[in-house]
Amino acid sequence: RIYMALSAGWQTAEASPVSPTVQDEHHHVGFYLANPIYRIVPALFEALAEALQTVYGIAAKLPQLLGFATWVGGDMDGNPNVGADTIAASLSTQRAHVIEHYAAEVAALARLLSQTEGRVTVDVRLQQRLDDYRARFPAAAGKVRPRHADMPYRSLLTVIGARLEATHADDHSEGYTSVSELLDDLQLIAASLVDHRGLHAGAYAVQRLIRRVRTFGLHLARLDVRQDSRVHDDALAALLGNAAWPQLAPGERTQQLRDYASGKARFPISHADVVTSLYDVFATLGDARRRYGREAVGLYIISMARSAADVLAVLALARYGGLIENGSVPLNIAPLFETVDDLTNAPATLRALLDDPVYRQHLAARDNQQWVMLGYSDSGKDGGTLASRWGLQRAQVELLEVANAAGIQLAFFHGRGGSASRGGARITPALMSSPRGAVAGVLRVTEQGEVIHRKYGIRALALRNLEQTVGAVLRASLRPRETEPREERWREQMNALSASSRKTYRAFVEHEHFVDYFRSATPIDVIEQMTLGSRPASRRSMRGVHDLRAIPWVFAWTQCRSILPGWYGLGSALELGAQQFGKAALVEMARDWPFFSNLLDDVEMVLAKCDLDIAEAFSKLSGPLHGEFFGLIRDEFARTRHWLLQLKGGDVLLQGDPRLAASIRLRNPYVDPMSLLQVDLLQRWREGAGKDDALLQALVACVNGVAQGLQNTG
Repeated sequence: RIYMALSAGWQTAEASPVSPTVQDEHHHVGFYLANPIYRIVPALFEALAEALQTVYGIAAKLPQLLGFATWVGGDMDGNPNVGADTIAASLSTQRAHVIEHYAAEVAALARLLSQTEGRVTVDVRLQQRLDDYRARFPAAAGKVRPRHADMPYRSLLTVIGARLEATHADDHSEGYTSVSELLDDLQLIAASLVDHRGLHAGAYAVQRLIRRVRTFGLHLARLDVRQDSRVHDDALAALLGNAAWPQLAPGERTQQLRDYASGKARFPISHADVVTSLYDVFATLGDARRRYGREAVGLYIISMARSAADVLAVLALARYGGLIENGSVPLNIAPLFETVDDLTNAPATLRALLDDPVYRQHLAARDNQQWVMLGYSDSGKDGGTLASRWGLQRAQVELLEVANAAGIQLAFFHGRGGSASRGGARITPALMSSPRGAVAGVLRVTEQGEVIHRKYGIRALALRNLEQTVGAVLRASLRPRETEPREERWREQMNALSASSRKTYRAFVEHEHFVDYFRSATPIDVIEQMTLGSRPASRRSMRGVHDLRAIPWVFAWTQCRSILPGWYGLGSALELGAQQFGKAALVEMARDWPFFSNLLDDVEMVLAKCDLDIAEAFSKLSGPLHGEFFGLIRDEFARTRHWLLQLKGGDVLLQGDPRLAASIRLRNPYVDPMSLLQVDLLQRWREGAGKDDALLQALVACVNGVAQGLQNTG
């Protein structure tokens, strides 16, 4: 099953003087869910069924393959504007959107299905259902006009429409209490039409609505919730009256949390703000499950998860907030491993978690399925693209080994961004290069706000994107890569390459003057003032790279046309690898190992979009720091380009992808003048201490133009 998790991201299409609110972002994502995507879902299933019939000669009854989620309104990590109120508002808005669409479609079907009892036969169960509804739901049945009383399909659909209206109004006496009730009504109509020569007289249209109801339920999209583990620790410190709680060893915290996580002990009442806000969040999630159904609430994601204690903390706090059903916490908790070190330690963290008896009891109530989220963005910012990608690949292999040994089904949530340095890549090569067993019929992946319009803004593109995703998951699940005897040797070599790349990258970003250089050689100060999203650009004060969010980090380097996070450190690693293992060994990896080949393809695309002459113009804005840093950038770029071409056996970048190369050549003449204009405007704006609003608006226009032209933001 495929879950597409739509994120707000940062929007660069049009400049606005007002920052979007969380609700604005929710409406933005909701538009794509409730319009283009809603429309094309039946076509996706019909195309797949037709393909199975054509190729294999079978009329397969397709299961529910696709689901949608969002964390807009639920992502509290570093965003003070998100909390219990936005969670409730998002779920309510989604319910309103999907019921509005269902009601309109049901009304259209009622107009279409005007068959009368004297001319057609209907299923006896349908007539019984209609008689039953007239008795059980008199207000809904009262919507049927007397002159339509002999039209069974129209009459039942009219009652269905009235029940949908009551569902939206939370009228529990007449509304639907679950999506299965709605599906049962619609399937009864479809079966009656098919069984009584109505396949081409309305059954097809009813079946399309059934596909949509199965996909979107009564909630449109699951709402994921995310919070930083440090916020949980602050709340626990207040509840336990122990200010040193966050500094305790993970094992000691785990030991103390077991009784609270299992329900054997209860926290004392606390009125600390952080405790109250989390209490309200969990109470709201419990209310949402009761009001909108269990499918409405998705994963609870823990940012900066580093130990089993971080997961038990959520169990304990959820119980404190009253989120309990049948004695257990009905929540799928997903630790998010973000940095390179966290990815390295992830297997040990999962092993400790699965060895914990309290958590295993919780997992047993969740069908023994554990979700893990992998962070592409922060790992790339932390260690560079090679260390990040290898850390993610290696973590998946080792996490699967831990889960298999414990008899647990492991499912990955891939937190990919829009750019290659944040994991954004073509879906089929990415999945086919995944470790064996990492897909296994389940894919959950983020779609960032900056690429949603490009992928889903037009129905034909939305359908094509979903077709490619479904096809890639099927291929990766049913025809995974063969076991490769050489892979053990390749992994050892990749460990060395990754360590070398990370060392080079960290030496650059940890330079004592790096933050000053970054702030002057990129337009990060403009980006921080743009009204791109409801979330602050940095988690805290900007003391170092670790405090800056991954999106503005990549966005800033993309704007100055060096796109440094996508390649820096790779050239030095490949050069060292050629010395240690020989060029032939690296060529073999590039040719025969899908993981390494796919990585090099993505880096090649990034290099082709770079323009170091324009990057140098930006760099000169840093004054004396230009000489200290830009030589390092130019040399590493040359090394990376040289070794990439050596391993791929080409003379120019993108030699094997002439269409993309031509696209970049066609766009650059329009993008380059905007970049150079941005350099001039940036210098003048800074000379005026950033007080000239007209210059700022001109800079914002340039940033938007470059982002649209490069088709990369961050």
